[in-house]
Amino acid sequence: MQTPKNEALSILTSLGVPPLGSSGLAAHSPIDGKLIGHVAETSDVGAVIGRAHAAFKTWRLVPAPRRGELVRLLGEELRAAKDDLGRLVTLEAGKITSEGLGEVQEMIDICDFAVGLSRQLYGLTIATERPGHRMMETWHPAGVCGIITAFNFPVAVWAWNAALALVCGDPVIWKPSEKTPLTALATHAIMQRALKRFGDAPEGLVELVQGGRAVGEALVDDPRVAILSATGSTRMGREVGPRVAARFAKPILELGGNNAAIVAASADLDLALRAIAFAAIGTAGQRCTTLRRLFVHESVADAFIPKLAKVYASVAIGDPRKQGTLVGPLIDRGALDGMQKALDEARAMGATVHGGGVHDDFGAVASYVTPALVEMPKHDGPVLRETFAPILYVLRYSDLDAAIELHNSVPQGLASSIFTTDLREAERFMSAAGSDCGIVNVNIGPSGAEIGGAFGGEKETGGGRESGSDAWRGYMRRATNTINYSNALPLAQGVTFDVG
Repeated sequence: MQTPKNEALSILTSLGVPPLGSSGLAAHSPIDGKLIGHVAETSDVGAVIGRAHAAFKTWRLVPAPRRGELVRLLGEELRAAKDDLGRLVTLEAGKITSEGLGEVQEMIDICDFAVGLSRQLYGLTIATERPGHRMMETWHPAGVCGIITAFNFPVAVWAWNAALALVCGDPVIWKPSEKTPLTALATHAIMQRALKRFGDAPEGLVELVQGGRAVGEALVDDPRVAILSATGSTRMGREVGPRVAARFAKPILELGGNNAAIVAASADLDLALRAIAFAAIGTAGQRCTTLRRLFVHESVADAFIPKLAKVYASVAIGDPRKQGTLVGPLIDRGALDGMQKALDEARAMGATVHGGGVHDDFGAVASYVTPALVEMPKHDGPVLRETFAPILYVLRYSDLDAAIELHNSVPQGLASSIFTTDLREAERFMSAAGSDCGIVNVNIGPSGAEIGGAFGGEKETGGGRESGSDAWRGYMRRATNTINYSNALPLAQGVTFDVG
């Protein structure tokens, strides 16, 4: 098997990415922790925004179905490059092979969704109280869309935003995570092929900027960026949100998620076991929808928790390229240190920790760990925070209402689920008195969302929505129109104002 560096460089060449430089952002593979190469940082973000803003004046006039054709071509190019791009996701983000390929499939799926959407940007006809009048709403392109993405989904989140923004008439500027610049270069090269086939797209329609905090801040603060979609930590959102709001632009924030599940007394325990294992362990616990808290009914806890601990002890850990591996590396040593700190805090509170050990046999600078199952004495301390690592805190409960109250007592509100065969329990969990999250599932885990539903959460998760459903509205501006086709001028609410 090739080294991650050699394999990544080969893939980049095959996708048409120019040779990497000798300075700039350092791109590493978490598989071995070693350097792959350097990516040049964008020196003049303002000029990039200027090109995109100029492109908006042309692109907004292109009929939406024609805009959809560009996204259709992007989907075709992604299908052709799926194996290479999926492999690059594995090499740079550390995902196992099926998850790397699955992320590219998600990009293809959102392209398909957006192509259909390009003929369905519907407004409403509204009943009016004035005779001889018609009232309706129309939707128009909003402007340049800045997209800031995180390392854990290095390409799919860009596609969620870009596919919708482009069919809605908005140019896009992408600022990827500094930890995954190579997958961004590859995706941009694939996009350039689609643009070339499209033929007459304006220059600046799809841009890529690379760099650190200053590059992101330029997108956040520039008044020409009408929409700012940012995916990352709640801490990041606390800074981005007020700055975007201060200039009255549209923020789409996808932030932290301290996701939970409830295993009820009536649950199908075999089904729950499989679902929880993927939700808590998949992507080495580095999904925003990763399951981090588990409430198990006391009547089934003694049977269920040991089975779950056995699964944790048996999962294959190692190079994510190898067949059979289920847990690849953490993104870097900072993630590993954060995990160990949280486990130490849990132990100090009296928790029983299953797993959580560090594997040093993969190289001194790689970060591999055994997923940790932590039986907590109370819902406190590290349980209330999101640690971006494979830690699942387990607590027992006796009363469903009390469990839901604990479930909702954390600041985040992204994803949730309940495992039950009791219809009343399921409906209660999905009701207004149930989970306060943006994603509420029954008999599946909180992760693995499909692109057909709007993705996002409440509270400190930011309130943003991306992907399917009616999330397209976040990329457009709404106008209410009233047309008078009569010779009279009746006023609303019965107002009279006679001037002659």
